[in-house]
Amino acid sequence: MEPSQTTEVDLIDHLRAGDEEAYATLFRTHFGAMLGVARHYFGDSDDAADAVQDAFVSAFRAMGTFAGTARLRTWLHRITVNACLMKLRNRRRQPTVSLDAAFGVPARQDVPVRDREDTTRRVRAAIDRLPQAYQAVIRLRDLDGLDTAATAVKLGTKRPAIKTRLHRARRALKEALASEIATAS
Repeated sequence: MEPSQTTEVDLIDHLRAGDEEAYATLFRTHFGAMLGVARHYFGDSDDAADAVQDAFVSAFRAMGTFAGTARLRTWLHRITVNACLMKLRNRRRQPTVSLDAAFGVPARQDVPVRDREDTTRRVRAAIDRLPQAYQAVIRLRDLDGLDTAATAVKLGTKRPAIKTRLHRARRALKEALASEIATAS
């Protein structure tokens, strides 16, 4: 075997054994190339970095199933492409709607600064009145801008649970704000 193949075989053995330093090495070695792959789909955006993060999380979880019939870089490339395609599919299924648009607030340039500050205060107050689980998921996804996978990791749960919780949290927030608007009118 070539020295690079020996090194890769050793790295795979360490990855399968759960060696955290091996995971760090894999990430450092291949992150730049995988980001380049994702940029073909998203340009130089946060979505590209999110897709690569999702790809590495998937790769780490699937390391035990890596057959070794391909190089690690080739395997990571395929996972990254799949993560990009999934993100694009999800984007088409769930178009992003701003809270302003969802609640019929005029475009920001038409709203005086004082009114925008009042709206922001009301939305944050409504978030604070939600159950803790809903507050956490809205803050991480909508305010901090984390993707679903990163939010799941932070909250110690799985992606489908985050998607469900986020949907319910947004619905509860919308209802809270709608009732506040109705009582203010």
